[in-house]
Amino acid sequence: MKQELSKVKEPKRFDFILIAVVALLTISSLIAIYSSLKLIPAYQSNIVTTQIEWLVICCAAVIVIMYFGNESLYDFIQIVYWILLVMLIVLFLDRILYNFTGSHFPGGLIREINGAISWFTIPGVGNLQPSEFMKIVLVIKTALIIDEHNQNKIENSFEEDISLFKKVLKPAIVPLLLILIQPDTGIFLIIFVAIVFMVLCSGIRKEWFIVGASIAIAAVLIFLYLYFYQRPLLESLLGYKLNRIDGWFYPEETYLNQGHQLYTALLALGSAGFSGVGLQPHTIAISEANTDLIFVVFGQTFGWIGSMFLLVLCFALDFRIYRILTTTKNMNEKYMLIGFLGMIVFQQIQNIGMVIGLLPITGITLPFISYGGSSLLSYFIALGFILNASAKAKKLSDYVYE
Repeated sequence: MKQELSKVKEPKRFDFILIAVVALLTISSLIAIYSSLKLIPAYQSNIVTTQIEWLVICCAAVIVIMYFGNESLYDFIQIVYWILLVMLIVLFLDRILYNFTGSHFPGGLIREINGAISWFTIPGVGNLQPSEFMKIVLVIKTALIIDEHNQNKIENSFEEDISLFKKVLKPAIVPLLLILIQPDTGIFLIIFVAIVFMVLCSGIRKEWFIVGASIAIAAVLIFLYLYFYQRPLLESLLGYKLNRIDGWFYPEETYLNQGHQLYTALLALGSAGFSGVGLQPHTIAISEANTDLIFVVFGQTFGWIGSMFLLVLCFALDFRIYRILTTTKNMNEKYMLIGFLGMIVFQQIQNIGMVIGLLPITGITLPFISYGGSSLLSYFIALGFILNASAKAKKLSDYVYE
């Protein structure tokens, strides 16, 4: 009896190239985190062990995803979506409570870090950030929506495109707003960029590209005008976030406050030389050394060689995912891979770009490298889906016999 491959268990064909690249990234991560120990508070001295524990959980998650296959797990996506949405709503209600009373919900299950209420403290597990997992869920849901829309689309018209926009926006708008309120602008941007990538590659009319590019250019020009000529108005709109732009434009003049992270990042990378200063350096103090500025730590440790090594690994990861999405014939998985690739590339460009002064400093981490259990697990979950898509793409036919 012949069945579509989407109705049967995925073939277990491992993509050893992708696995090897991710393994090198995680090894580099552990080395960088270890090297950051002298640059972070003493109470975080166990982060290497914690990251290893999370890696074990991550590997188990990948095994489970590959065992059940992508199609079997799509049925649970909506359930996971509602669970994560409820968690985001709880965090939002806690934000309201904190604003009025100065205290969080009792029980100590909600944690605030650097002014953001984004984490649940799970006993025996650690801090869990729902928004990190929501980004994966929204990519998968968006891929399903685009695939279903295109299958039922009658004509390639503006009306059909607008209908698609509405369908995509419906499940995404509430989580995005809740994440922005936390506030977590970084993950908001990651999700937004991933969804935009997917929609742009969904087959919409080319005129939308012109509209999008025009809006982006106009937004940049308006921002620059307000920044240089109407700064009080911009300050009333952005508040403290404008400090990051000041630190980006004028790192040397603001190195004691807004420009401190960028100034020290440039100093650390510039002074590392060709081969770096070795593990756990004492030369340049770096804030957020194990998370946002992990690339700087690795670059300071191993110099130009280490920085180029990480860049090559990042490119190898991106190129491998790109090869998979160009070979897969399953359109749903193709859109999903576009979302994951857009998400990862955006984070890489933003994280590395901000520490070398090309982009403003944001709270965006480096995938598979930065310390953080929720972020790491979320991307390993994505890795599981990517490996399943790769296994399916290796089949000579889209059909198998039971």
